[in-house]
Amino acid sequence: MKNSFVFAVQGEGRGHLTQAIATYELLTAKGHEIKAVLIGSSKRREIPAFVKERIKAPIITYSSPNFVTDKNNKSIRLGKTILYNLVKWKLYRKSVQIIKNTLEDFKPDVVLNFYEPLIGLASFNKPIHQNIISIAHQFIYLHPEFQFPEGGNRSDKAAIKQYTKLTSKGSSKLIALSFYPLQQNIYKNIIISPPLLRKEVQEQEPHNGNHLLVYVLNSGYMQDIINWNKKYPFVELHCFTDSATVKGKWQYNDSLCFHSLDDKKFLRYMSASRGLVTTAGFESVCEAMYLNKPVLMVPVQGHFEQWCNSRDGAKAGAGIYSDAFTIDALLNYLPHHQPKNDFAKWTLQSEKILLHAISELLHQPEEETPSLLQQLPQLLQGSQQTLGTA
Repeated sequence: MKNSFVFAVQGEGRGHLTQAIATYELLTAKGHEIKAVLIGSSKRREIPAFVKERIKAPIITYSSPNFVTDKNNKSIRLGKTILYNLVKWKLYRKSVQIIKNTLEDFKPDVVLNFYEPLIGLASFNKPIHQNIISIAHQFIYLHPEFQFPEGGNRSDKAAIKQYTKLTSKGSSKLIALSFYPLQQNIYKNIIISPPLLRKEVQEQEPHNGNHLLVYVLNSGYMQDIINWNKKYPFVELHCFTDSATVKGKWQYNDSLCFHSLDDKKFLRYMSASRGLVTTAGFESVCEAMYLNKPVLMVPVQGHFEQWCNSRDGAKAGAGIYSDAFTIDALLNYLPHHQPKNDFAKWTLQSEKILLHAISELLHQPEEETPSLLQQLPQLLQGSQQTLGTA
């Protein structure tokens, strides 16, 4: 049976956007219809052009809560973030109305929420739709089998869990994207799933070129990359950023080039790289793991989620982490990296898990895998054994 969907996507970074693209491709290939895509945005970030190129559905934007950074657009200022978003409350109420109007106009069978907080906020008193599935890596924090990395601040843990609960308000199911399986595969309405990778990731033919690939969430870190390049000019770097000063491509010098965000171009450079340096976004790390590229994870200062990702990614075998762009540490690590060859097997289950969750929610039989409900625990248990060292 063919169904209709509306997506709601948090526009911060590229991870939630690429997850939405991967889901769009999966569902449209199965004959389903994506009626509209809601994307929460802010003045600080523009929606990358590749999103509009890849998703052939009406894209509706509105103002949504976002982080406030320091004057150099680097570290997160949590206190100012809370204050700023409280001041913007009236504006967000208008955004909530846009969301409600969109759902009323398109009447989708299912709403897929990629960590957009206003979906939860709109559902605070009662769900805005009877069938909402929320998808994000952050839902792993709500699962009892997940262990936060040692050294984390207790108040940060409590804050990220409460915020994550807010985004999932009104959702019937939560799909928690994870670096690795968890022993207890279903807890309440939380389903553990591999990352949702785009088909282009699987189509790459990875090889080791001469360059390192860099992705920075906040453009303020561009200067850190430039400073390191001055010390090590013999190392070729290609850096992707959302900075407005980079118009497509900016060749800083012979060994350093900056690029605007471009999903296909990014993957081409990743597949030919020696390794990845990233501000610890979940999606980029997973793409690198799939392509067997060692990763240096440098979380944005004050970004607790990325701090967790960097430690959890290292635990899963992605590479190493640092609190600064000491890219030479990655160069020293490269000869010692042990690829996680079974990670690709884990990712193959994401399609079945998502389709099953949708079918179960709508009480529909599954065309290709009618017994997946019985198979799911065994599938995840098998991956747990395969990735037992994760």
